[in-house]
Amino acid sequence: MAPKNQQSNKTNKRKHVPAAKHDAPDRPTSKKPKLAAPKHSGPPTTTKRSEKLFKPKFPKSEPDMVKKPPLSKRERRINAKELAETRKKKRKPYYELEHELASLWEKMRHRNIKKEDRSKLVTEALQKMRGKISEIAGSHISSRVLQTCVKYCSQAEKNAVFEELQPHFLTLAGNTYAVHVVKKMLDNASKTQLAGFISSLHGHVASLLRRKVGSIVIEHTYGLANATQKQELVMELYSAELQLFKDLVSLKESRLVDVISKLNLQKASVLRHMNKVVQPILEKGIVDHSIIHRVLMEYFSIADQPSATDVIQQLSSPLLIRMIESKDGSRIAMLCVKHGSAKERKKIIKGMKGLIGKIAHDHGGSLVLVCIVSTVDDTKLITKVVIREIRKILKELVFDKNGRLPLLQLLHPNCSRYFSPDDLTSLNLSIPSLSAKGESEAKSSKNEESNKTDSKNDTDTEVTEVEGNENTSGDELHLVEGGKKDPFLRRQELLVNSGLAEGLIDICIESAGELLRSNFGKEVIYEVATGGSDNILRPTLDDKLNTLHAKIASLAAKSSEESEEEHVLKNFHSSRAIRKLVLDCPTFACTLWKKALKGMCELWAKDHSCKVICAFLESSDSKVRGLAKKELQPLIDGGIIKIPETKHSANEG
Repeated sequence: MAPKNQQSNKTNKRKHVPAAKHDAPDRPTSKKPKLAAPKHSGPPTTTKRSEKLFKPKFPKSEPDMVKKPPLSKRERRINAKELAETRKKKRKPYYELEHELASLWEKMRHRNIKKEDRSKLVTEALQKMRGKISEIAGSHISSRVLQTCVKYCSQAEKNAVFEELQPHFLTLAGNTYAVHVVKKMLDNASKTQLAGFISSLHGHVASLLRRKVGSIVIEHTYGLANATQKQELVMELYSAELQLFKDLVSLKESRLVDVISKLNLQKASVLRHMNKVVQPILEKGIVDHSIIHRVLMEYFSIADQPSATDVIQQLSSPLLIRMIESKDGSRIAMLCVKHGSAKERKKIIKGMKGLIGKIAHDHGGSLVLVCIVSTVDDTKLITKVVIREIRKILKELVFDKNGRLPLLQLLHPNCSRYFSPDDLTSLNLSIPSLSAKGESEAKSSKNEESNKTDSKNDTDTEVTEVEGNENTSGDELHLVEGGKKDPFLRRQELLVNSGLAEGLIDICIESAGELLRSNFGKEVIYEVATGGSDNILRPTLDDKLNTLHAKIASLAAKSSEESEEEHVLKNFHSSRAIRKLVLDCPTFACTLWKKALKGMCELWAKDHSCKVICAFLESSDSKVRGLAKKELQPLIDGGIIKIPETKHSANEG
């Protein structure tokens, strides 16, 4: 067997066929090439491939071929020191300039320095900066010096600095330190300079808004711009055509819907372009600026259901709290509350935890709270997060112009006396693509109940179109009026069952005089004393309301000499609040007459208190008129009291 194995091994070996000498370099072999000189005489034959294989990439000189000994620690330290000194020499002029500017800054920023001395220092500093202002603006030390110089320098010097910085504004707008210099320059810029800066931003607004530093410059510019310039900044975020050609739209077409109809733009392409602009901004959480709020409001006006729902999901978080300070931002928050799902509403409300006091003192924030108490059906969550924090600062809120609005909404919903037309418009806003579904569902349910065959076909087609979208569910969309719960029941749970009304009445009793004399507090005490709209506080809190009536009557019963402050019947605000209570609350009118005014009408039949006396005869309640008629008739006949003829004749009839 051994010979056979040896024979087979020999046969399996590859036979090496020796090639010609001139062919050896063309085909590589397993053996290393021999570099020995050929035996035959004559010049060596080499090919291109052999030259490539053996030619060094970087020819070395003879000294380099010798290996250098490693450097010692001392030599390495000396070399590093020499390199640092070389770099320092190159930067020495800049370091010296920074040091000089810092010493000048220390002198010019003092408050006690004279204007003449400060102007000299500013001029000296600007002369040293000339030609290097763009570099200095980006330095964290020297930029402060430049800001101070711009603040105190003359107009001619400001113009010179502006001209030198103008070619570099776009670069500086993205610098963390230079952004403050740019803002300071814009604050002191003339109308022509501001217009030039805004025109230089054309085509770069979207890219700057995606950066935290750049967005600050755009927002600052937006705040300083006039209506035409604001539209110019916003328009390029709507469409690629408007980004390229800025003169296509006039100021009349301020709404995106009007722009699309005028230019015959495709709504789908505009929506795609706005998605590219809006999504990166929302992902980075840059939502503090009013220009972004404006863009989002216009986006909601044309967005389809999936796009609008997606943006609402992104905003339904603590991120939304940063938006409510502006008018459009508060409207966006209200739209998210109205059209968000139960899960999204829960996120929004929980994000407000610990911030209810700050939100309530802001006008936009108070409207968002009004929307929450009017829309959200989860009263337990609202009581736990919102009402609990309101009760802690209740006395502070009843005197505040904005803080009282959620309380007045619970006492008297959507009253035009307390909410301006613009506020009521904001509360009634809706997203067209989302509210259409709610309306179609409401119509379809009504048609199914009434079995009207004429309109049933139309509503069925609407419902089928909406139901074709699988991304939206029935819980995600709501009507503008609010949730599914009965509004009176929701108010009762939030106001009475939560204990808020009881605490509110206690504060009104404790601070009755202050509230009556207050411009804003008098409206709160009036609504509480009347029992609220639909008598929501009665009969549960009748005893406390009677105590409040007695407290107000006791204040009115005091003589002018006893009260340290102006008497409630003589004060402008309190006299009108009491008069209104007499007209609208017969229970209070009877208490006030018996405890304070009976037999004293002649004393109070003058000044502001006269209006309170006359209110008894103007009351629609016959019992109230009967109480005062006997005592007031002699005063009327004597001409001491004058009542309008229409009301007087009606009362007599």
